[in-house]
Amino acid sequence: MEAQMMTIEKIKRTFLPEAFTVSTWEGLQPYFEDLKNRTISDKAALEQWLKDLSELEAVISEDASWRQIRMTCDTTDPALEEAFTFFCLEIEPKMKPYFFALNKKLLESPFLKELDTTQYFPYLRSVENAVQLYREENVSLQAELSVMAQQYGVISGKMTIELEGKEYTLQQAARFLQNPDRQLRETVFRKIAERRLQDKETLNELFDKLLKHRQQVAQNAGFEQYRDYKFRELGRFDYTPEDCFAFHDAVKEHILPLQKMLTLHRKKRLGIDTMRPWDTDAEPEGIRPLHPFESGSELSEKTVKVFASLRPYFAQCLETMIGMGRLDLESRKGKAPGGYNCPLAETGVPFIFMNAAGTVGDLITMMHEGGHAVHSFLSHPLSLSAFKEYPMEIAELASMSMELFSMEHWDEFFTGESELHRAQLEEMERVISVLPWIATIDKFQHWLYTHPGHSVAERTENWLAILNEFTTGVVDWSGFEEYRANFWQKQLHLFEVPFYYIEYGIAQLGAIAMWRQYRANKTAALDNYMHALSLGYTKTLKGLYETAGIRFDFSPAYIAELGSFVQERLKEMGVGES
Repeated sequence: MEAQMMTIEKIKRTFLPEAFTVSTWEGLQPYFEDLKNRTISDKAALEQWLKDLSELEAVISEDASWRQIRMTCDTTDPALEEAFTFFCLEIEPKMKPYFFALNKKLLESPFLKELDTTQYFPYLRSVENAVQLYREENVSLQAELSVMAQQYGVISGKMTIELEGKEYTLQQAARFLQNPDRQLRETVFRKIAERRLQDKETLNELFDKLLKHRQQVAQNAGFEQYRDYKFRELGRFDYTPEDCFAFHDAVKEHILPLQKMLTLHRKKRLGIDTMRPWDTDAEPEGIRPLHPFESGSELSEKTVKVFASLRPYFAQCLETMIGMGRLDLESRKGKAPGGYNCPLAETGVPFIFMNAAGTVGDLITMMHEGGHAVHSFLSHPLSLSAFKEYPMEIAELASMSMELFSMEHWDEFFTGESELHRAQLEEMERVISVLPWIATIDKFQHWLYTHPGHSVAERTENWLAILNEFTTGVVDWSGFEEYRANFWQKQLHLFEVPFYYIEYGIAQLGAIAMWRQYRANKTAALDNYMHALSLGYTKTLKGLYETAGIRFDFSPAYIAELGSFVQERLKEMGVGES
């Protein structure tokens, strides 16, 4: 099935000149002044004012996104880091008082009640929340935090190991951990552990600074600690810290046993007496690790075919991105770690960034980021930029569901049923193992931010206690106690986007529910998926999940129900059978 590029309309500018680019605050300020001082005389004038505000937000957002994209693609170029830092320190802080004034102007408008309250409800709720949280003294602090958080990527981007005379990024080196040669795996694992530990003090110092600044932001806004402030700032209107604790407990009770079952299954396949940390992704002797693609271009071309098998529309989204050069997929030295899909608010065609090295994990990441990209395309036609600022609980549902929908079509990457089966089992291992890890990181964050001023020793002690709580006990970590004690440092979310992690757990459960729906009726499930994503944030989270045909629910009973569904699928794959 051939996919073709689609036509996607860049937002037409009617407020800013077409040739305008963001370069200085002085160039931007007149547009903020216009909006701040404009008289709004009726409903039509209010709608035009919102349209102009939306256009300004889209132009600024796209510029800021490109600064971050360019810097993460090449962390070695000081000019790119400087451009990003300039925006964070010289432009963004000056916009914040204006956005506060504009939000107040909107909320005070007598014509507000004439707008479609159903469509505007989530947006206006967010605006009201932002007004309540705004403090002038936090503007410069938050600018400093943005710059400080990016240092994590700079530090991590320089991490490499040498193996047999060649230099590898840690993402590239991780590929060797799937190799059947157990001695090679151990060698690589030790090198990665040693390299990470070289920067443990630097990362602890950076993290302490971040914690101190974040606590100050919270106190300035009238909160005792950062956790409660951040819940409000993230707009978590649909769940509470107590719901998160229930999630932690349910994952421990209903998901951890599935992870243990999968780990024992791998141990049995490997034929080893003791499972070590370098065995958890490994293949048995005589079985070559899966290598689904060689290059970034091969990865993108085959993904187009997989997407076309699901829905031609999905493939057209990716073809459009390829045609516009909106992919940077391969790992290289000097590139920031991780992977993301970055929506570009004005042009509407997003950018996918990742560090592919030819593994099944990279294939899964591509499906994941491709799901995000489809979400960007589907929500782009919405009339206001604010309607496209959807929460991560629905954004990650889009990406994680795409992983599971696409599984049966991964034969594009593999020769034979056996290889496809192995790749699908690896995805199931990832789906299950990520939930206890999410619970670990989330519970750790709750501890971190409700214990301001803690020492590094206290942090380490509590990290290990929480980590042990969500561990199967199958893997023997002896000799790597120090590495394990600092293992949290590899989680970039802790440094760059605090408290943004439980969303993955909520969405992973949602994706399992979407997969269950897909197995029952593929057409209906994909219709529901596309409909929900096209709504952006014009419904509440619960409303969006309902539109998708599933429940926004992470209670113990629901997690048990989804866990049983997964267990049945694992039995079909030959896992858990005697």
